[in-house]
Amino acid sequence: MKAKQKIKNTFLILTAILGFSLHTSSQNPVITEKYTADPAAIVHNDTVYLYAGHDEAAHDFHFYNLNEWLIYSSTDMVNWREEGNFPVTEFEWARGDAWAAEVIEKDGKFYWYVTVHHKDVDGKAGKAIGVAVADSPVGPFKDAIGAALITNNMTTDIDIDWDDIDPTVYIDDDGTPWLFWGNSKCYYAKLKDNMIELDSPIMEIEGLSNFTEAPFIHKKGDYYYLTYAYEFPEKTAYAMSKSIEGPWEFKGILNEIAGNCNTNHQAILEYKGKDYFIYHNGGIPTQGGSFRRSVCIDYLHYNPDGTLKRVQMTSEGVKPAK
Repeated sequence: MKAKQKIKNTFLILTAILGFSLHTSSQNPVITEKYTADPAAIVHNDTVYLYAGHDEAAHDFHFYNLNEWLIYSSTDMVNWREEGNFPVTEFEWARGDAWAAEVIEKDGKFYWYVTVHHKDVDGKAGKAIGVAVADSPVGPFKDAIGAALITNNMTTDIDIDWDDIDPTVYIDDDGTPWLFWGNSKCYYAKLKDNMIELDSPIMEIEGLSNFTEAPFIHKKGDYYYLTYAYEFPEKTAYAMSKSIEGPWEFKGILNEIAGNCNTNHQAILEYKGKDYFIYHNGGIPTQGGSFRRSVCIDYLHYNPDGTLKRVQMTSEGVKPAK
């Protein structure tokens, strides 16, 4: 037993020194050294970059405490290196709350769309969406505008201050970038080619059953897929369309309630010939939960007609990608 414990301690020390989440076998959650939530991911130069909020709430605290986003990289979807962090204080006009965010590459630059809480100035208090930019997927990222891209006073149909959250960006086949976001309502708008200005009025997607938050757009073959958090506690549901502007056809539940976690937030990507569903749960034993979440990865499968098979959440996770 002493020999086994010595090996385990050596392994943990090496993990800390190297900055890797090193696993001798696949497992969920994939990051166990820190609590991570609201995953986003891109593939660049044959490497996957994972972006996640850092849950820092005390074990007995019953709300979110996020002050930064974390950056990880992997070449096999199993072992992850922490590449750095991005603090919410980069946005001088924000007062805090590093909520869900997403990174996308365009013309050699990397744009990071974030949810933060706006300072109470000029009637802009409430959740807002900002944009940071970098020349590398691991940064350093800097505020691209010096102000918010979306503020709460731009969407006034519902009387809450947290409906402008969870940004996701998709660049369509014709090169047009689109921004989607929202809580209670799913908003969308075109972006200008510079990625930091709107190029259309703010519009709303109709007909999404029980839309809560966390929209995400991806495309496979001829179909666009809009996945989102459904009801509360949250499942993940999805709709399909032949156009990014809709109409969207609701297709059903994709992912069930994730363990002991009230929220469900997804990223979807293809890497080395396989499709992946990245999400979070509260699965780290004894300390995990709705405000101390952990990123997980399982496979995503398509039916012959293009519809999605329900995700099978596993403790084993995915096998190393080759």
